[in-house]
Amino acid sequence: MKIGILQTGHGTPEMISAQGDIDRMFMKLLGARGFDFETFAVVDGIFPDTVEDADGWLITGSKHGAYEDHDWIPPLEEFIRAVHADGRPMIGVCFGHQIIAQAMGGKVEKFSGGWSVGHKSYEIEGETHHLNAWHQDQVTEVPEGARVIGHNDFCANAALIYDDRILTIQPHPEFNAEVIDLLIRTRGPGVVPEELLQSATAQLDKKTDSDRFADRMEQFFKRGA
Repeated sequence: MKIGILQTGHGTPEMISAQGDIDRMFMKLLGARGFDFETFAVVDGIFPDTVEDADGWLITGSKHGAYEDHDWIPPLEEFIRAVHADGRPMIGVCFGHQIIAQAMGGKVEKFSGGWSVGHKSYEIEGETHHLNAWHQDQVTEVPEGARVIGHNDFCANAALIYDDRILTIQPHPEFNAEVIDLLIRTRGPGVVPEELLQSATAQLDKKTDSDRFADRMEQFFKRGA
């Protein structure tokens, strides 16, 4: 099964050196599950020709906001709606979660409650998942037809599902402790409050359920295969 990765951002030079770029993190997360991958760097204006170029689609995280004025965002929203209409599976993570919500009629905002950084707990489909987060933006209005399947006290709309065609999640199952540590040291200072960075650093050794959520992603992609 071929998964098309719609890459909406790039990692820091330190992240790329240590772990590879953002698309490579997803390939590592899902790579032992029988998938083939092709990356389309939509952030650089590189788009698939049609939704049929892959059997399923994955939209990555990004440093950009879904509400920002970039030339590549409107065609990405059009592509999202085309995938939903076509019916083949799509998964969105962090920015992917947000841009899908926006494309489908929801609202994304810079959350007044601030940042969520590092190891966090979420209730997803009735089970507790521990996953790494790195975001201030949130989906604040859920699109019509979407159903909330994950949340915590800080993020009310942390995971959504759309007609069993699209699955999205706010935290990062592809981020391990090394990635969070690099973000804390390279992107956090002067942007994220210092107390949040310190708290996230203190929790770097806590186990996440990334593999368990990757199982969920695999099942979602393969449901019609």
